[in-house]
Amino acid sequence: MPDISIVIPVYNEEKNIYKLHERLTDIIQKMQLSYEFVFVNDGSRDNSLNLVKGLASTDPHIRFIDFSRNFGHQVAVTAGLDHCKGDAVVIIDSDLQDPPELIAEMYSKMKEGYEVVYAKRKSRAGENFLKKFTAKVFYRLLAKITSVEIPVDTGDFRIMNKKIVEVLKQMPEQQKYLRGQIPWIGFRQTYVEYDRDERHAGETGYTYRKMLRFAMDGITSFSTAPLKFATASGFAVSFISFIWIIYALFARFIIRDYVPGWTSIMIAVLFIGGVQLICIGIIGEYISRMSANIRNRPLYVIRETNVE
Repeated sequence: MPDISIVIPVYNEEKNIYKLHERLTDIIQKMQLSYEFVFVNDGSRDNSLNLVKGLASTDPHIRFIDFSRNFGHQVAVTAGLDHCKGDAVVIIDSDLQDPPELIAEMYSKMKEGYEVVYAKRKSRAGENFLKKFTAKVFYRLLAKITSVEIPVDTGDFRIMNKKIVEVLKQMPEQQKYLRGQIPWIGFRQTYVEYDRDERHAGETGYTYRKMLRFAMDGITSFSTAPLKFATASGFAVSFISFIWIIYALFARFIIRDYVPGWTSIMIAVLFIGGVQLICIGIIGEYISRMSANIRNRPLYVIRETNVE
């Protein structure tokens, strides 16, 4: 069994594959560890898969998994964790924003007795203000509304003991959010800080739509706060409506100060209807996730692999 496995999700990263392999190989060989690289091709539409297969033909340390279609970043990482064999496992993206050289420091930290060492960002180069701001707000909001202590300003870049991986394999939910699942497991966890580089080449696959869906997965997987919000909103609207009814009756029959018409009725109907739709939508998000898990479909489908 290798000392360390590096799990690398790949989606349209043909311009970064060779450079990533070069830097990873250099740092792991300097650490004098036995190793394997597990590339997971998540339905790339460019030449990423052929490049990985070419490297695998010359480098016996490379394993690859090719999905039948795009299943998503978190599922790709999960597939890598399912098939890796190392005593220590690293998750790193293939865009080179996370420096492979940091693995040496993370590995040394883990040898001090920690089961998980994650990389905490001090700065994020090459990203616009909106992305930085929304990420900052989301991670701090998630930390406030969950009972699990999910570290802020971190991604998936981390190293962990094999025992953590074995527990993750027992967590079958369809909407994966590894940044929350790993802290939920517990054990001794710590971090190292670093400055995140800008993307080496290519374009990010994380659109704002995917980021929003990812945020929803994180919130609904580790917090019931939206459901509590829906309940509180229902009580608040009921209370306001009750006061409104009392006022309407008082104005109509006591002071007789009212204007016949539909304005107040429309305001009340639209207000109550809007809150109801919001609450139904929140409840629907949770129900849809329950439905996905009940169907128990495979999390991913493999087209081709050289993993034994």
